[in-house]
Amino acid sequence: MTTYATRRRDAVPFPPDPNPHKPRLVAPPGSWDCHFHIYGPPDRFPYAETRGFTPPAAPIEHWLRISAAIGLARGVLVNPAIHDRDPACALDAIVRAEGRIRGVVRAHADLSESEIERLHRGGVRGVRFPFAKELGREFDAQLVQTLVPRMERFGWIAQFHIDDDALERHADTIGRVPLPVVIDGFAGIVPAAGVEQPRARALFDLLRRPNVHLKLMCADREMHKGERYADIVALVRAIVAVAPERLIWGTDWPHSYLFEANGVPNDGDLIDMLLDFVPDETVRNRILADNPKRLWDFD
Repeated sequence: MTTYATRRRDAVPFPPDPNPHKPRLVAPPGSWDCHFHIYGPPDRFPYAETRGFTPPAAPIEHWLRISAAIGLARGVLVNPAIHDRDPACALDAIVRAEGRIRGVVRAHADLSESEIERLHRGGVRGVRFPFAKELGREFDAQLVQTLVPRMERFGWIAQFHIDDDALERHADTIGRVPLPVVIDGFAGIVPAAGVEQPRARALFDLLRRPNVHLKLMCADREMHKGERYADIVALVRAIVAVAPERLIWGTDWPHSYLFEANGVPNDGDLIDMLLDFVPDETVRNRILADNPKRLWDFD
């Protein structure tokens, strides 16, 4: 399996599609993209030496154009591995977006309470725990226990990039975090295995906890792996049935996972998937606008 750790650092992906088509879905006012990344530009914000590959620049101005084209007003910038622990690019983007976005930084044990306070003033509202196999990381309960008390004063969000087996083993630890929790994507659950598989049921049980949210994103990644779209739709609809009030949505722009492939998804196509995932317009509007506004402390 190709991972971030095994990719050639000098490999350059195709740039994101600069011309998303107009979606069939009409996003409600105040809609959010709750997961996107910014890269550089590297002449101002150098890429980390620890990076696994070298993407083209993806500055905040590009995301602002893409989001406007598909009807999104706000967003959550997740600091990527390309910039590792350095939040400078994210903080600059928050300023340039003029109050339209929040930020999430990468978890590390040296993230002090004083640094969290500084980042909070800059518009950051959460920490992402990168515990997925593709990142070469295992679940680190000690890191969670170290950072959560520092985050509590600010009401930050604990975001987990995690695989299905780790989520099943550590569901209780995640559910007991005394903060809002967000699970990325489908938590590595294989859609083809169906909604009755034990790992899907573990996710559903976790989502019934009042502090746990899930980010609907990366259906295109699953299709890139060979998953059937019908199985993805069935899994998402089962998730929606469990916790519609705690679901949010994200593009994963600029889709860097496809840097070795022949193109990237059109973001207009991605948001249109919500028409299949969530046929009920009222619920879709909650997922796109109401839920993220409440979750990300947006006044």
